[in-house]
Amino acid sequence: MPNAKITGTGWYVPDNVVTNDDLSKVMDTNDQWIVERTGIKERRWVKDRKFVGAAALAEPAARMALEKAGKTPADIDLIVFSTMTPDYVLPASSCILQKKLGAVNAGAFDVVAACSGFIYGLSCAEKFVKSGMNKCVLMVGAELFSNRLDPSDRSTTVLFGDGAGAVVIEPTDEEGGILSTHVHADGGNYEILYVPAGGSYDPISKGEHERIYNEGLQFLQMKGQELFKIGVQRFSEAIMEALTHNGFKIEDIDVFIPHQANARIIEMVARRMKLRPDQSIVNIDKYGNTTAASIPIALCEALDKGMIKKGDLVVMAAFGSGLTWGSAAIRWI
Repeated sequence: MPNAKITGTGWYVPDNVVTNDDLSKVMDTNDQWIVERTGIKERRWVKDRKFVGAAALAEPAARMALEKAGKTPADIDLIVFSTMTPDYVLPASSCILQKKLGAVNAGAFDVVAACSGFIYGLSCAEKFVKSGMNKCVLMVGAELFSNRLDPSDRSTTVLFGDGAGAVVIEPTDEEGGILSTHVHADGGNYEILYVPAGGSYDPISKGEHERIYNEGLQFLQMKGQELFKIGVQRFSEAIMEALTHNGFKIEDIDVFIPHQANARIIEMVARRMKLRPDQSIVNIDKYGNTTAASIPIALCEALDKGMIKKGDLVVMAAFGSGLTWGSAAIRWI
């Protein structure tokens, strides 16, 4: 059975920078309040948010990843697209991306695992490649969250940014690559972070839209303190699971790429796990929480800066709505 290797990476964020000072002009907040609680200084939002979807953000990231892998869209035989802000209720955004790329030979499906979406998608892609079913998988995490936020709710709106990250995964006979992926969920806590309306349970239909909009049920709802506590616990568990499964210890990690949810969560996890400052990749200050896109964006930046070398042990971990969490261990080759 072949191993699975990441052969190309790509990322994209909109040009439009939204600073904390920008947000302070439209809501009751300020730069100090946001930085102290989240570590975020700015984020990228699509400027004209009407009729632009997650697939439009994913396309340039995907093309970059394909170019670095030395592949064309025709080489792709599967697209796995992780997002919780799809272009449409149906079809899947993976199919929209397939059209944009011209990936005529690819199967396509979406994964909905919120901030854990990249880990879930990577787990799917890895197994398709290792099974021999697919030879060139494009795995994308992309979110356009700026139009899903309540502009009056500073507890959520300051956190999120728009962006996309992509990887190409192929089989290899080399030792290493994606060593393991691990995914978990606890649906009993789904109401800690969710959007109440817009799905089949409470659709935005004629006669109901006024109630939904008056109550703000189309926007993200979050119980921040509960999420923080559970997030730290599950993050730590996910890291240890990836290490233990492969016979590693904390000190063996060369690069830790956490989901960029909140700088304070990352700091607390690092202290709990006794991670060295030089082990963690943190870029939330520039992009905010881009949910399913945060890990691949951070991965791309780390590679661009030469922070990941051949032979390094890279551990990724994420936690998000669902509730979902997971991790991956990669020996970079």
